[in-house]
Amino acid sequence: MSLRTTLDFLLYEWLQAEQLTQRPRFAEHSRETFNAVLETCARIAADKYAPFNRLVDVQEPHFDGEKVILPQATHDANRAYAESGMLSAAQDFDMGGMQLPYMIEAAANSFFAMASVSMGSGLLTVGNANLLMVHGTALQKEVFSKNEFSGRWSGTMCLSEPQAGSSLSDVTTRAVPDGAGFETEPLGPRYRLKGNKMWISAGEHELTENIIHLVLAKIPDADGKLVPGTRGISLFIVPKKMVNAQGELTGERNDVALAGLNHKLGWRGTTNTLLNFGEGKYPVLSHGAGPGLDGQGAGAVGYLVGKPGEGLRCMFHMMNEARIGVGIAATMLGMAGYQASLDYAKNRPQGRPISAGGKDAAAPQVRIIEHADVKRMLLAQKAYAEGALALELYCARLVDEQHTASPDVADDARLLLEVLTPIAKSWPSEWCLEANSLAIQVHGGYGYTRDFPVEQYWRDNRLNMIHEGTHGIQATDLLGRKVLMENGRGLSLLGARISATAQRAQAQPELADHAAQLLRALAQVSDATRAAWSTGVPAEALANAVPYMQAFGHTVLAWIWLDVALAAVNGDVALATPATRGRLAATRYFFHYELPKIGAWLHVVETRDATCANLPEDCF
Repeated sequence: MSLRTTLDFLLYEWLQAEQLTQRPRFAEHSRETFNAVLETCARIAADKYAPFNRLVDVQEPHFDGEKVILPQATHDANRAYAESGMLSAAQDFDMGGMQLPYMIEAAANSFFAMASVSMGSGLLTVGNANLLMVHGTALQKEVFSKNEFSGRWSGTMCLSEPQAGSSLSDVTTRAVPDGAGFETEPLGPRYRLKGNKMWISAGEHELTENIIHLVLAKIPDADGKLVPGTRGISLFIVPKKMVNAQGELTGERNDVALAGLNHKLGWRGTTNTLLNFGEGKYPVLSHGAGPGLDGQGAGAVGYLVGKPGEGLRCMFHMMNEARIGVGIAATMLGMAGYQASLDYAKNRPQGRPISAGGKDAAAPQVRIIEHADVKRMLLAQKAYAEGALALELYCARLVDEQHTASPDVADDARLLLEVLTPIAKSWPSEWCLEANSLAIQVHGGYGYTRDFPVEQYWRDNRLNMIHEGTHGIQATDLLGRKVLMENGRGLSLLGARISATAQRAQAQPELADHAAQLLRALAQVSDATRAAWSTGVPAEALANAVPYMQAFGHTVLAWIWLDVALAAVNGDVALATPATRGRLAATRYFFHYELPKIGAWLHVVETRDATCANLPEDCF
């Protein structure tokens, strides 16, 4: 079954995407316009991305002493993506956008992620521009967002530092006012930044005229000291090349210098950089009467976004979008591996049927897809990848509900997204990575070579458990904050939706047992949540946050699969088509092989098991 066939079912038969066209924002759209976008993106992905996925893996970015060199194929793909209008797909018409539902945008972008995730498809640029649309001034939107949406400029997010990693409260990049009158600058209060940022994707390249960095930094207090913790963090626009209030390049380079390229296991088609801000390599003329960082106006020029001290709140707007994007990237790598190993299994002859004894060398070989264990590995990949895709599209639909539904429905969608975002990021990044491992296994020894693409899919996917918030951070966020916020209302909302699906499934003979199992799993998760926090001691509650998240995620995916199965059954009452039988088989697999795992995970959560937390380091 092709990706397009799967998307059509999920979008139109399960999530009822056409209903969105009844809302004023999407009134000019129809199923035909949605399909046109999907067809365009499928074509560009097939022509400009997929044929070069191995090329960009082999021809890594390199620095020639002046600039970062990328293959011509990457330039061509980036240009084609920008010309498609997808960078501004969800924006207003007057911003040059298409006013597409985010759900359709996410579905369209899945083609690029599956074709070549490391060539990129503008995820950070869109997130950067969207953040400024929410938190920026009118001129910041006009100058920076609009040029990013057009593809003329690109964007990054600069959070981590070499010494701090994910611990943003420990960032040491400093920002000081750039002289007298710094607050009256047209593009925003003007500061000078000095510090180092690490792991910056697309931090240096020649794909666009300019790169717009969004940088977290701290403004020193009156004594010149940095405020500890996250309260002192502010957000700044730091362009690679200086621009004026008309959005024109001034010809002056900002003091942002490439300190090095990171050499990665995967995603080798994307530059990943260490950047130095304000090291003096590209000194910018001093502004106003202020002394700057060293008395000479030193430092990279940055323009404040929002209010001082609110940088992290602003940046999380971008990070939440990025986390759904990471989930889609992980999902589509899993899907790519599944499709590759399915094709291989259908064509690779090896072994004899067990039913015939399996020992008659004169008997003809069978294709490996006829072996039960290969079917198990393929069905696992299908359950992981297609289930994850359904989850990501469901979350994308919640984004549309949050922005365009009635106030009550929109608020419920907001809270459900808060609870589901850690799962949308973490679950595909763990289990679609497992799908990639199974794809290698299906290929046998060939899968471990570069002659087949599945080893690259695994390498590319291994990043997704790390970036945009590691697995442990997502788990702590889920159990330590998301399920507790607003007195647990988000968890209650999710529980109500899961229960509603189970109740509908009870009326279907093929699904009734799954419905009962899902309700038991929901009760187990609820009990474990209460037990984890029963002592009120965070260290005890969070000691096993990752097993909690694994169980929570599996319960959510079981719900997603049951809801998808209901749509399949209702659309094919005779259960006659291979597509319906395949979805029901994936549902059975998940309930028979996967959901029972939550018992072991939740046991250590409920008992607040301290095996790991209390082990002295000398025992290692």
